[in-house]
Order: sequence, then C-alpha cells, then structure tokens
Amino acid sequence: MRLRTKLMTIAVMLGAVQVANASDWGVYGGDTGNTRFSANTQVNAGNVSKLSVKWALQLGTNRSQESTPIIVGDTMYVTSSFGPKNVFAVNAKTGEVKWRYSPEIPKGVDQFACCDVNSRGVSYSDGKIFFGTLDARLIALDAKTGKEVWASKVVDYTQGSVITSPPTVAKNVIVTGFGGGEYGVRGALVGFDQKTGKELWRTQTVPTGNEKGADTWKNDSSKYGGGAAWFIGSYDPKLNLVYYGTSNPSPWSAAVRGNDSSEVGKFTNLYTASVIAMNPDTGNIAWHYQFTPHDAWDYDGVNELVFADLPMNGKTTPVIMQANRNGFFYVIDRANGKLLSAKQFVDGVNWATGVDLKTGSPIEAPNNSKRPGMKRKASDVCPNLLGGKNWMPMSYNKVTGLVYIPTLNLCMDMEGIQEDYKRGQFYLSVNFDLGKMGPGGHGGGLKAWDPVAQKTVWMNKNSLPFNGGTMTTASGLVFAGDIQGMFRAFDGKTGKELWKFNTGSGITAAPMTYTIDGKQYVAVVSGRTQSIPAFLGEIGEKMVNASPEGGTLFVFALN
Repeated sequence: MRLRTKLMTIAVMLGAVQVANASDWGVYGGDTGNTRFSANTQVNAGNVSKLSVKWALQLGTNRSQESTPIIVGDTMYVTSSFGPKNVFAVNAKTGEVKWRYSPEIPKGVDQFACCDVNSRGVSYSDGKIFFGTLDARLIALDAKTGKEVWASKVVDYTQGSVITSPPTVAKNVIVTGFGGGEYGVRGALVGFDQKTGKELWRTQTVPTGNEKGADTWKNDSSKYGGGAAWFIGSYDPKLNLVYYGTSNPSPWSAAVRGNDSSEVGKFTNLYTASVIAMNPDTGNIAWHYQFTPHDAWDYDGVNELVFADLPMNGKTTPVIMQANRNGFFYVIDRANGKLLSAKQFVDGVNWATGVDLKTGSPIEAPNNSKRPGMKRKASDVCPNLLGGKNWMPMSYNKVTGLVYIPTLNLCMDMEGIQEDYKRGQFYLSVNFDLGKMGPGGHGGGLKAWDPVAQKTVWMNKNSLPFNGGTMTTASGLVFAGDIQGMFRAFDGKTGKELWKFNTGSGITAAPMTYTIDGKQYVAVVSGRTQSIPAFLGEIGEKMVNASPEGGTLFVFALN
C-alpha cells in the first residue's frame, strides 16, 4: 500500500465526521469539525525546505488580517479586513482575481468592534458564498459572479454587535452569531434559510424574564449579559448538532451579576463561557457545558470546538476538544455534553487548581485570592483575559494523534468598579493591567498536546505573545506563523523546525493547504494585529515593533 493511501486510511480509521479529500479545503476549519487537518502528503519532511512563493495577493488594507481562505473547485475565496474590497474570488493556481465584492459599510462602524475591524473568512454551499459584515448582516453571493443573492440583518450593530467570523452551514440552514460581550449585548445564535435568507429561528444565549436559566442571573442583569457567540461553529451531520462557544458574561465585574465571591451558588450566569449544542433545524439547545461559571476574568468560551474520536475510559468516543482561555484543555462527549477530562495546558494557571470531573466546575483558588471583586483587587492572575489560548485556531492531526496549540503566557491584575450600562459603549466595570508575562518570561508559543494523556509532547516558545493559528497534514507537518512575521513548518512529532519564510508582517491567521492538478499548495494570510497590543503596555510596544502591519495572501508550492 502506498504511503499516501495508508495515511488516508489511518485518518479515516481514527475518525472524523467529514474526512476531506487531499484536494479539499472547503470549510474555514478544513472540515466541519474544525480539525485543520489535511490528507495531503506531497509536501513532507523531506522536501518542505523547497517550498517557495508561487503567487501573492495584496488585500488592500493593513488592519488585522485574520482570514483563512477556502477552496471550491479551482477557485479560492478569501476576505480582507476593513477596506475597499472585502471578498476576493481568485484562481487558486495563478492568483488571478476573478471578482471582488465590497459591501457598503456605515461610517463609524469600527467603534462597535471590540477587537478590531477584521474578517476571518467565508462559507460555501450550493453555489453561494456566505459571510457576515461589520454592520451585522449576513450576505449570500453567487460564487461564480460575486453578485449579491440576498442580504439579511442579523442584529442592530450599533449596540456593539459586529460579525467577524464565517457562518456555519448545516444542511439548508446558515447559522451565525455576533460579537458584543464587551458592550453589554444579549447574545444569540440565528438560523437563516440558505436559499432565501429568511430568518428561521433565533436562540438567545442568555435567558431573561421567565425563561429557563434566568434565575442564574442577579436581578435583571441578564438583559445586558453578553454570552455572544462571535467565533466559528462546528457541525456533526450524524448527530445533526451544531456547536458554538459563547463569550464572557457582561460586565466583566461578577458582582453585578451575582455573588461577589468564589461561592458561585446559583449565579452561574447561563449560558455564558459555555459550549452549546443545538439542533440546526429548530435552534433548540440539546445540551450545554459551562467552562467558567460566574466568570470574573473575561474567560471567553468561544475558542474553536475540534472533533476527534478518542479512546476514553476504554472505548472510542466522539468528542469535542477545546483549549479554553481559562487555561484548561477540555475533552467533552459531543453526543451528550459529558465532561470526560480537563487538564491545565499552559504553565502558571493559578485562578483555579483544577476541574472537578463530577460536577464539571473549576476548583477556584481559596479565599477569593484570584477572583477580582468589587473594590477587591486580584493580583498576578494567570492566565490573563487573553487566555492560555486566544481565537487563533489549533489543529488536530489524526495520524500523530496530537493537537497543535498556539498558546499564550500572560498574567494580569483586575479589580471591580461601579459602572453604568450605556448602549454601544464598553461595559466592563473593572480596572485591569494586562501587561504581565507569565512564568519563564516568554509570550507563549506553539505546543504539541496529547489530548488522551492530557500532557505536553513538545513546545517551541516565542518571546512575544499572539502568534498565529495552525494547520497540520497527514505527512506529519505542522504550519504556523508568528507575530514577527515568520511562517514556519515543523515536524509534528518532534517540533523540529524544517522551513521558514519571512512574510514581512505578523501572522495571526491560520494557514490552509489544497491540491490542484496534482500539485499541493500552502496558503497563509499575513497582517499583524492592530488593536490588541494597545492593551499590553510595554509588551504591546514590543509586538508593534516586531513587524509592521500588512495585508498579503501568500501561496507556496514546491519548486
């Protein structure tokens, strides 16, 4: 049996909900389970050093580029951040632009975008491209011509609700969330008819009034409760469940929403900082798991939910995996939401000592020592609110059995203060200092993690935080960029660097790969984050100085 066939067979045996062909990357996360795994083996450890640029596309803006392209046939679709042209259809072999689409965006929309005016990409189904806009619309385009098919309002963006991530396709339904956890919005997930753009259902992710779970909020605080599902979803067609992570509760100050202590009690603030499993036909919540009840640290639960079939407790179990911002790596049964394991995946986590597998709740540090309260300062809390991992996607290699995580190593001080809600403005109710390096004085780095044994296999550290997402292949390679602008390939088993290329600007976007006419290509978008460094003091200044802003799509292939 040839190596390529054998590797693909192993991948199928190890399990995936939808295993892509070697030529495919038709979804933001590589497949519906966001594994970012490719069956491609043409580029391997023996020849990856011969990768070179085949073509490049200037995206026309220098603001926080975060898009991962997708491939449909021989056409690549990629988005830019805030700028004159937002969606590009490109010949994936040559880089020739087939069409561009630029939605009309109201002036001043950037004030409602918490963490910059970015776009992470598009989705495709049945001849149409779908994407969300900064003024919170969902738009469908004809994939061949770029002409608008329909546009639907998702929510009023002026409350602080931009859309920056691609929607999830589940049969004939297009599912999207929106941002706003820092603005006091009430989060929701919304399903639209793929053909017409008609709204089919709307599921609020924060209950109010007489709704089930509303009593987990103090008084009427849930009206401005956050819980926004602003990142990407996953879809299991066999179980017919869509999975989304939800953001922090609002405001960050927990005393506004419940007890001002680690005695969480009933004030868990559902369904914030959680994973929600939903029936895409109805929008009904099938189950949920809450990572950080009554969150006081802005430990957003939105990070991508990655599928795997893992040997757990003596049997192979379909699971979702998440490297949560709170510093713990979770393995959850994706059929019923049962927590299977949870372990600290970054050094220095001190807000909690572990996770109780019976209750599913974190075991907080004693005596409120790391829980900020109203006029009670918590010092040197690790990780800080950017998390042990931020949004930059991890990947799961079905051959090596490892997860590759872009980690962070930052700590913070935080204290609750009194603040009134004002529509369309930040609603935080805290003072904070985020500019503290964690243990060892590095910014984090690329980590290989064994999700069954829940332990580190190898790690390559970086002096600065906020490095790029990852992609991995059946030939055992891992690709990732960094804040300095280097795009690298690593040996997935050992972490050895095998190749690098300087893109000229920091990389946070995750790469992808595809094959056309028997030739494998690797693509990544380069363009350093703009807004995040401002929150990190001297560390942020070093991030800015590490590379200029940029906006370029690079595509590589073997010589």
